[in-house]
Amino acid sequence: MLTTARQETSTDVTGFVAVDHTNKLVVVAFRGSQTIDAWRTNLDFGTTKTDICPGCTAHSGFWQSWTDARDTVLPAVKQASAAFPSYKITVTGHSLGGAIATLAAASMRNAGYTVALYNFGSPRIGGSKISSYITNQAGGNYRVTHWNDPVPKLPLLTMGYVHISPEYYINKPNRQEVSAGDIKTYDGAMNLRGNMAWLIMDIEAHRWYFESVYTCGTKKLKRGVLEMKDVEGDMEVVTTF
Repeated sequence: MLTTARQETSTDVTGFVAVDHTNKLVVVAFRGSQTIDAWRTNLDFGTTKTDICPGCTAHSGFWQSWTDARDTVLPAVKQASAAFPSYKITVTGHSLGGAIATLAAASMRNAGYTVALYNFGSPRIGGSKISSYITNQAGGNYRVTHWNDPVPKLPLLTMGYVHISPEYYINKPNRQEVSAGDIKTYDGAMNLRGNMAWLIMDIEAHRWYFESVYTCGTKKLKRGVLEMKDVEGDMEVVTTF
């Protein structure tokens, strides 16, 4: 597989496409906010037209991030899927990365791929039209929130933003082991349960999804092989962006 050098963009969108041979997956992962450019992307609350569905608009910064990465991601996914046709495609990200992952998954599904989406602590990505469209796509949407994380409450409902559905809510405080019984499922683009039920927020809840998400899980990238903390086996990198 070929690995390309990361290209700098105005949004600083960052991530990788890799093949997980242990779990038979093609993984597309987007990083959360770590730079000034990325935070500018978060704060760009205007909306813009997208090509995901007719008349669908999305958060301008999140959509620009996806379009910045798209020309690198889609050829890599095509290459990996052709090489390993039985592998499932999974798109994931935390925070800003979760929002971009949502748009990326929707675009890939439109291109004919079956894609499972796993986002963690994602902000809202657009209004009811695009959110409903993505909710109803096949492949599986797993929007995970944690305790009183403030980020999933943004941008505000009063600004016309809603979430994709359902919400998988981790009903457990920071730094505690999570069991299957601690995950609650809530349907609806504007449900007021789960994460939305909290009035007092804690940014530490945004940093703790099963474990600290601000601790890099990458152990080593050598000759195109990515070793991940607490992940069995290695992942073969197709491209970085």
